[in-house]
Amino acid sequence: MAIETSKSMMPDLASLKIEDHKRKGSSVGKWLAMLLVIGAVVAAAAYWGKDVIKARGPEVEVAPAVAQGSAPAPALLNATGYVTPRRRATVAAKITGKIKEVFVDEGVHVTEGQILATLDDSDYQVSLKSTQADRDATAALVADLEVQLGNAERELNRTKQLVDAGVMTIQALDTAQTLVNRLKAQIAAANSQIAAANAKMAIDKQNIDNCIVRSPYTGIVVTKDAQPGEMISPMSAGGGFTRTGICTVVDMASNEIEVDVNENYIARVKLGQHVLATLDAYPDWQIPSHVRTVIPTADRQKGTVKVRISFDHLDDRILPDMGVKVAFLSDEQTAQQKSAVLAVIPQSAVRTSDGQSAVFLFHDGTVERRAIKTGKARGTDVEVLAGIAPGDLVVTKGPDNLQDGEKVNRKQ
Repeated sequence: MAIETSKSMMPDLASLKIEDHKRKGSSVGKWLAMLLVIGAVVAAAAYWGKDVIKARGPEVEVAPAVAQGSAPAPALLNATGYVTPRRRATVAAKITGKIKEVFVDEGVHVTEGQILATLDDSDYQVSLKSTQADRDATAALVADLEVQLGNAERELNRTKQLVDAGVMTIQALDTAQTLVNRLKAQIAAANSQIAAANAKMAIDKQNIDNCIVRSPYTGIVVTKDAQPGEMISPMSAGGGFTRTGICTVVDMASNEIEVDVNENYIARVKLGQHVLATLDAYPDWQIPSHVRTVIPTADRQKGTVKVRISFDHLDDRILPDMGVKVAFLSDEQTAQQKSAVLAVIPQSAVRTSDGQSAVFLFHDGTVERRAIKTGKARGTDVEVLAGIAPGDLVVTKGPDNLQDGEKVNRKQ
């Protein structure tokens, strides 16, 4: 009986079995769905990658400009000194007062006449209003005196007529004349008081204007010496709680080199002489310069003469108080220097247009087109006589339509 029941259940169990064609069909559907998802992901990634590459700019290869191997001829004279600006001013107020606001900070570029700070001018404003009130009161008194003078002059005329007619005495005439003269004197005194009040108001207005501290010229703020709430005075304060300056402004366009030359060798220096300057911060950068002036006095303690040297071309990297070494060149060395090889670069970096050679310099993700003067070829390299310096990165491989200032991606 049990065996029969088991056999009767067999067809029901067999009905639960999944047929092979249905199982295969489901697997194919899953694979198709996966392929569709993968395709969508790849398309999205390609589209996104296209935008990223476009944003980052074209890819370029760069190489450094290498200094040429021959050693330069020894200089006529060497000296050390510092970069010093001809125009450096510690800006202060013309009057003593409390600082109200300071509008600049270190590194801020300012223009001539720009407001750097303001002082508290409340005392001068009160004084100005008080003086103005006194002037107005005196002006009102003058108007009253002029009315009285007009009446006194009419009385004087009538008194003269009566005296001539023998009705009044000479004493009455003298009294009327005295009143007229006194009123004229009072009016003159009142007008003098008005003039004095106007002068005092002009002083108050000037003091109020002096509470605004302006930049004397265009430059950069290098130090900030005072804060709001502090007292400032054009005179030195012994207590140490009063500032004498608000900030220091330097005219970067006036940067030059100041060196001390031993008086035994000062005969080797002359006006306009060519000089090569090398900043301690950039030892591989030789800056063409020339002698601007020789100070016509010697320091008896050090036995030196001060010489000032101007840069042929200023650069943002040249900062005040930087240490610098200078080499004074002879006329022959100057001629050699002008024709000397500055650096060697790959020929693939040179691009020629309208007979003019140029390269693209790489700076922090952007390129700069720079005209150069080339010399002789050295295998796959070429000499550069002007335009770049050793250490500059030049683009050796990149798009033909590369533009000045374009953002690029450096190939690693």
